[in-house]
Amino acid sequence: MELYLDTANLEEIREIAAWGVLSGVTTNPTLVVKEYAGRGAKLTEEVLFAHLRTICEVAKGPVSAEVTALEAGAMVEEGLRLAAIHPHIVVKLPTTEEGLKACKRLSTQGVKVNMTLIFSANQALLAARAGAAYVSPFLGRVDDISWDGGELLREIVELIQVQNLPVKVIAASIRHPRHVTEAALLGADIATMPYTVFKQLLKHPLTDIGLRRFMEDWEKVKP
Repeated sequence: MELYLDTANLEEIREIAAWGVLSGVTTNPTLVVKEYAGRGAKLTEEVLFAHLRTICEVAKGPVSAEVTALEAGAMVEEGLRLAAIHPHIVVKLPTTEEGLKACKRLSTQGVKVNMTLIFSANQALLAARAGAAYVSPFLGRVDDISWDGGELLREIVELIQVQNLPVKVIAASIRHPRHVTEAALLGADIATMPYTVFKQLLKHPLTDIGLRRFMEDWEKVKP
């Protein structure tokens, strides 16, 4: 399973990319706006596109960039502009009627699409049939309403395998390290997560204790 960062923060991407384990990045309008909030500068399309281009260069892998339009024709126009930024760009669309229409039109033009805000196996099936390269079920948000995000992911992975559909599953809305483990065990192709969760994957108190003891023992005998 590949590991993605769900962020638009360049410093976070540079840090995790330096570990040698980062395969890609997902973004959305909320994450991008967060990076420019309080700076006093207007977030123009030119500024946004330059920011996304830099993310692509740092991540060196697929970068999902989401449209803000809601009508299919406008989604396609915006998606084509986003795809032209960098070869790594994947256009992110909402799983709606208009999103499906746009997905079909973009995918037939060779643009890779990530269908997002998926909360059912049927939505994933529709997205795959519309030509999506990726589908993104939201585990955490399903758990938030007392449903089972893991069960949703299992159904989607099984459906795609049984139907032999050429689409990758991105486990999204990851809230904690256990979500990552579950996603890997359930066969997700990708897990995308916030920086804080990515850092938590590495941390364990026994690792810290063991390293401290090793260093204390070495200090006693080193030349």
